[in-house]
Amino acid sequence: MIPRNRRSDEPDQTDLRILSALQEDGRLTTNALAEKVGLSPSPCWTRVKRLEESGAIEKYVAVLDHKVLGYDNIVFVEITLDKHDDKILDQFGEALTRIPEIVEAHLVTGEYDYLIKVVVSGTAHYERFLRETLHRIRGIRQTRTNFGLRTLKRAISIDPLKMPRP
Repeated sequence: MIPRNRRSDEPDQTDLRILSALQEDGRLTTNALAEKVGLSPSPCWTRVKRLEESGAIEKYVAVLDHKVLGYDNIVFVEITLDKHDDKILDQFGEALTRIPEIVEAHLVTGEYDYLIKVVVSGTAHYERFLRETLHRIRGIRQTRTNFGLRTLKRAISIDPLKMPRP
């Protein structure tokens, strides 16, 4: 029976345990996951499939260590555009998605329009990125750069068991 204060499509506590376990280790087998969350394998598999179909599980990925691959620098770039109509925002956002050095791009509120997270091998690479890629996108009025010194926390997604319920 579904509690009155919960929608039927909303994840329950067992779903949250599954999501928590998978966000920590997306390679868990169904059997290992079922054991970890206290289910038998068949209902666990059914729940995982439902969570995938609902979009709660967006995808499974390998998280790469940029430093091991030679990209030691994380750069945060604040971008201000000349204009702010929907067409310009859409075109600019689309251009950002095609640039491999950009690992995150956000349209934001505040003093600037976009905040992007860029991964580069060093300052020479960043200079090339600015001159040959980013500043060639039309519509940029101003950019401001902040180099990350040390990563204190890095998470790909939230742990739903640790979050307050919305």
